[in-house]
Amino acid sequence: MSDSLTPQSPDPDEPDFQKMLSELLGGNADNPQLAEALKAMGIDRLDPAAMGMISAQLKAMFSSSPGEVFNTELATDVARKTVSAAGDTSLGATARREVEEAAHVAGLWLDDVTQLAAPGVAARAWSRAEWVDQTMPVWRTLVEPVAAGVSAAIVAAMRGQMGSLDASQLPPGLPAGMDVGAMMSQMEPMLARMSASMFGAQVGQAVGALAGDLLSGTEVGLPLVEGHAVALLPANIAAFAEGLEVDLSEVRLYIAVREAARVRLFADVPWLGPQLIAAVQAYASDISIDTEQIESALQSVDPTDPAAMQSALSDSLFTPEPSPAQRAALGRLETYLALVEGWVDVVAERATAGHLPHGAALGEAVRRRRASGGPAERLFSSLVGLELRPRRLRDAANLWAALESDGGVAARDGAWAHPDVAPTAADLDDPLGYVERVRGARGGDDLDAALDAILREGESGSGSGSA
Repeated sequence: MSDSLTPQSPDPDEPDFQKMLSELLGGNADNPQLAEALKAMGIDRLDPAAMGMISAQLKAMFSSSPGEVFNTELATDVARKTVSAAGDTSLGATARREVEEAAHVAGLWLDDVTQLAAPGVAARAWSRAEWVDQTMPVWRTLVEPVAAGVSAAIVAAMRGQMGSLDASQLPPGLPAGMDVGAMMSQMEPMLARMSASMFGAQVGQAVGALAGDLLSGTEVGLPLVEGHAVALLPANIAAFAEGLEVDLSEVRLYIAVREAARVRLFADVPWLGPQLIAAVQAYASDISIDTEQIESALQSVDPTDPAAMQSALSDSLFTPEPSPAQRAALGRLETYLALVEGWVDVVAERATAGHLPHGAALGEAVRRRRASGGPAERLFSSLVGLELRPRRLRDAANLWAALESDGGVAARDGAWAHPDVAPTAADLDDPLGYVERVRGARGGDDLDAALDAILREGESGSGSGSA
């Protein structure tokens, strides 16, 4: 008998409808209504190649663990693939030695211009993929509140969409009298896992794009690097240096000074990092998800196509008008970001003066780069509805410079002693007024007494004076 007529044994590697259903639905796989609904759509009659493709797509969509609102593993994988596609190479011993030397020199220069101590952690030279791996734990903390809201909104949109259908609008071939509500209840855990995977993929794309643009570990102004290491991305610094007409070694040194200053700030001011993270989380936790836009997007795409689902949802997540709570959180965040970067600007200028011939020009290049933003920053903004740019950077730099001019380095750095004595958004409007308050409370050269007096003033007034 010819091979074509010989009965073929089932290939254990070929996708099987019941097996695929069991893997995807877990405890819901024995639900007969859901199985019949999928069969009515013809999924069980597809050829093995088509079923294998759908199975792979669905597994990618449902790869999150039950109860997980953000798929960290998928986000990391997508981010690494994003940087790989754009071009990323492992760093050799020379690149790592250059970064270590630049960080060492930066530390010596900073010792002369700030009272904040270096954390004593070895410098790091990272590829873009290494930056992804090292910062993803903090990104997870930042985006999980948004992921939870997106997941709930997608489930609600799908339930509303299905609940509004009459019998004539249901897919052909569904069993008569099928309880759509019961079917949706069975599908909701799947939708939640799908949402976690889709949002994880979107975060991965955004973090991967940022990795291709950032010059150092904490350039966005957030404490993304655990352990307070000074981390530089040599490939991105080299790209930034192109067209500046400044030697690459000088550019590297300048970026090392800025990063080392920022790391000292996060390490020696223990309240600052948590306040920044809390401000981002407060904004994200109160974010409004545009369920009407999500429902509209879901109507126009094939639910078995993860790429189409991600594309349709990427521009449809957030309502344009922030809530009062979000505006308050955003105000705190923008003020803190401005204070951090303004302080870094002033300290970097003091540290590099007399050492780097193009220090001032490099400072201006960094300010222009930050003010204009870039595609990576815009992508992150569209993802979480939040811009990470310090809008009032020059106001903050002027305040720190004025405070230093009036009371020296001790007055400038001492203002970070407590969140209630740090400058506020109102102080950015009137930096000289803040300086006068510090001077008046100081009553001479006793900075600790000055800060205590400002703190007592805040406690007896409206409460916390933090941004």
